[in-house]
Amino acid sequence: MSNSSVVVVGAGLIGLATARAICRAYPGMAVTVLEKEAAPASHQSGRNSGVLHAGLGYMPGSRKARLAPAGLRQLVAFCDLHGVAYDICGKLVVATEQAELVRLEELLRRGRLNGLRGLEWLGPEAMREVEPHVVGIAALRVPEEGIADFPGVARALVRELERLGAAVLTGAEVTALRRRRSRWLVSSHRGELECDLLVNCAGLHSDRIARLAGERVLLRIVPFRGEYYRLRPDRAHLVRHLIYPVPHLGYPFLGVHLTRRIDGGVLAGPNAVLAFAREGYRWSTVVPKDLVESVMFGGVWRFAVRHRSMVLAEARSSLSRGHFVRSLRRLVPEIAPRDLESGPAGVRAQAMHPDGRLADDFQVMVRPGVLHVLNAPSPGATACLAIADELVAMLADQVGEPARQSRVAPTD
Repeated sequence: MSNSSVVVVGAGLIGLATARAICRAYPGMAVTVLEKEAAPASHQSGRNSGVLHAGLGYMPGSRKARLAPAGLRQLVAFCDLHGVAYDICGKLVVATEQAELVRLEELLRRGRLNGLRGLEWLGPEAMREVEPHVVGIAALRVPEEGIADFPGVARALVRELERLGAAVLTGAEVTALRRRRSRWLVSSHRGELECDLLVNCAGLHSDRIARLAGERVLLRIVPFRGEYYRLRPDRAHLVRHLIYPVPHLGYPFLGVHLTRRIDGGVLAGPNAVLAFAREGYRWSTVVPKDLVESVMFGGVWRFAVRHRSMVLAEARSSLSRGHFVRSLRRLVPEIAPRDLESGPAGVRAQAMHPDGRLADDFQVMVRPGVLHVLNAPSPGATACLAIADELVAMLADQVGEPARQSRVAPTD
């Protein structure tokens, strides 16, 4: 289908990676990426902690479990090829009380089933050889995890897309989608486009784009803000790698942790609180339409009641630096309130079911002429290239078998 055209909505990492995978699989296809912001990767892709997730705690057999390890290896190769900074520094998941040991053992079991290599169970002395300032009763060392410059990955993807002949249009918010026989009319702030295939990678607005396309979507994107502090530069030596608490399994948030950054700094966080806007990076940012949508969605209230103790703890962590520091000191007791400086914030596009359950796995909907990525939070950035390959495979029935030579085509 050399005369076919594709419009990808959203220039985050998954949108850019998917456009790249389509260009490589179908060299004659016209591909356009529409991004509503002034630059790609302006939200989740450029405002995350920068961690490369190896797939430790994901349910074996899930898309996350399958795509995170493969995606990490693909992304590392991509970074090597394009000169993007990364560091496979490893991670410690630290148990600080006896009740957490059962969950830590389950993480080890899942990690092994998910194909992670080199996992080690460490006692207190061994963990302090890795992280001298950590305190705990046991830890799981995950050597394959690391950090990367995700905005740099996005810039490299844009450069490759331009080389492949694709167009990345910024300031192009999609305002309407209409079917004209077998094609789509896509209206945006940059004008109108016609295409054969529409791919929705709109992240925080993916459910809205799906509804614009005429889908009845029960899932709703609920924005959760994650707030970070930075360790003062003279205290960054307290953290050598990545230090995580043992998460509550079945709950997609990982708890307040310590993350070394590519620039040498250390982030502490994030918490997880309901944002009053889909791009609400502060408590003071309120978009009435977004807030009303969340408040009127029954799933939000069912979630809040079911997890009320955790909701209250996360809110307290956001509003009280002292409470935030107490969470950190369970892992690194030497951290004091004066060691923290204000840091960035991100918003997680978390899909929620009407009954209040959080969609834990990647969620994709395929219809004739359209594909919607409805849930792709962490490890979406790590797995973006592997996710893109899977999305292209899903489209094969609609656009034909990919060109054989494209599967081994060089990327430089």
